[in-house]
Amino acid sequence: MSFFYFLGRRKFYLHLLIAIALSIFLLWVVLKSMDIFTQHGNVYIVPDFEGQTVEQLSDEGYDDYFIFKVIDSVYFKSKEKGTVVLQNPMPGSKVKQGRHVYLTIVAQTPELVLMPNLKNLSLRQALVTLESNELFVGELEYVQYFARNAVVDQLVGDEPIEPDTELRKGTTVNLVVGKGDFTAMVPMPFLIALNQMEARKKLHYNSLNVGREYFLDDNDLLHARVYKTDPETLTEDMLMLGQPVNIWYRSDELIDFQEYLKEFDPDTLTENPDDVQNKLLEDEF
Repeated sequence: MSFFYFLGRRKFYLHLLIAIALSIFLLWVVLKSMDIFTQHGNVYIVPDFEGQTVEQLSDEGYDDYFIFKVIDSVYFKSKEKGTVVLQNPMPGSKVKQGRHVYLTIVAQTPELVLMPNLKNLSLRQALVTLESNELFVGELEYVQYFARNAVVDQLVGDEPIEPDTELRKGTTVNLVVGKGDFTAMVPMPFLIALNQMEARKKLHYNSLNVGREYFLDDNDLLHARVYKTDPETLTEDMLMLGQPVNIWYRSDELIDFQEYLKEFDPDTLTENPDDVQNKLLEDEF
């Protein structure tokens, strides 16, 4: 009886409304505080930081929005030291202010590797070994030696380099290679439209050297493609082992190499250069 009497009093409903109002107000305060703490709705688009140093990012005021952490460094000969090459989150990501952005930058000096022992390996094995150790191939010097395409010596500059010597990644290693018991000749490989690294690699795998290189479009290494060679690309003349090949490059932004390749017909070659050279490189010695 007293319970229903209490429900009928005006003071009960007044207190109930006050309690509800206070609850709603406290809930609003909590939610607003969470929005402020988590910066709800206040997001930023992560820019592309590649090519900039951490100091440049700070000078441009990016550290007001992001916290930069350098987590790794890698060496690139072609990139400026200390600049960003990778980032996480990726460019274009939506993040809140104060988000950690993890950076990988270009190392100031290249990592060191141990010089492998290439002596008595075949030329192909030596090239693969150098590539796997991130060492570059320089000049192939052919000398009289009974085993054709066997590595006789390994040099840095003109000086022999002993196995297990520490070298910086990207060091150029010259190879002294055997001619065999008779003089072998090799065909000119097809280089048109290859980039510089591809062209050099193909010449070395075909027992040839890189001669003079000409960049006809302002040393644009990124877009440079082989445009012309000397000896000519489709020559039927056979070349001496270690013969240098001169290369002219054009930019693929200025030349349509898909159309340009149609001017060449590799079928006019008397033999497939790669097949011929594979036979030479795989001979036992």
